Amino acid sequence: MTMDNSRKLAAEFIGTFWLVLGGCGSAVLAAGVPDVGIGYAGVALAFGLTVLTGAYALGHISGAHFNPAVTVGLFTAGRFPAKDVIPYIVVQVLGGIAAGAVLFYIASGASGFDASAGFASNGFGEHSPQGYSLGAGAVCELVMTFMFLIVILGATHHRAPVGFAGIAIGLALTLIHLISIPVTNTSVNPARSTAPALFAGMQYVQQLWLFWLAPLVGAALAGFVYRGMLEGEPEPPVVGRRS
Repeated sequence: MTMDNSRKLAAEFIGTFWLVLGGCGSAVLAAGVPDVGIGYAGVALAFGLTVLTGAYALGHISGAHFNPAVTVGLFTAGRFPAKDVIPYIVVQVLGGIAAGAVLFYIASGASGFDASAGFASNGFGEHSPQGYSLGAGAVCELVMTFMFLIVILGATHHRAPVGFAGIAIGLALTLIHLISIPVTNTSVNPARSTAPALFAGMQYVQQLWLFWLAPLVGAALAGFVYRGMLEGEPEPPVVGRRS
């Protein structure tokens, strides 16, 4: 493994760690739905802020995926090499699990803490925040991830305004959470889903398949659609670029 690849994987680990710690941490420690705390809107904003800040801190190193679905979507769009897909996904999941462990330790400092009550896990049916069905959850996750990748691919296009991609992507993730927290607690990110489920118990682990399948399918479709219908002309070569 080259030093450059090591830097990229380290950035993806740290970025996914930050996303899970910030987003799930806000839900576990500060949400207080529906009585007190930051509520659904606050959690949605927290997830958006983790991606926004992570993108500007680490995007120049790894591209700031922080999400297996983003990696897959960028691959199907022709923006990411096949050889790096699995390594990125592995470190993303490991970063998420590390954040879950830190959050579990912090949350355990409060009397009465019970991870099996949810621990910011994703779910459908009886594990959906508002009791939404498997079908509703599947469609929600697929469509939300599809649109998330459309925003990412558009905001990072070579013709898009330079320097604003992180803002657009962070706000898109905030909006996605505002829509879908009541349905599935919002995944659109298999690494984010895996981390809390491992600490919450088998009842959540048994539903993880949906939060891998739907986001990956939605992201892959977005990559194909953007590449086939929206991409436009390829990026022109830079004058003076050396091979």
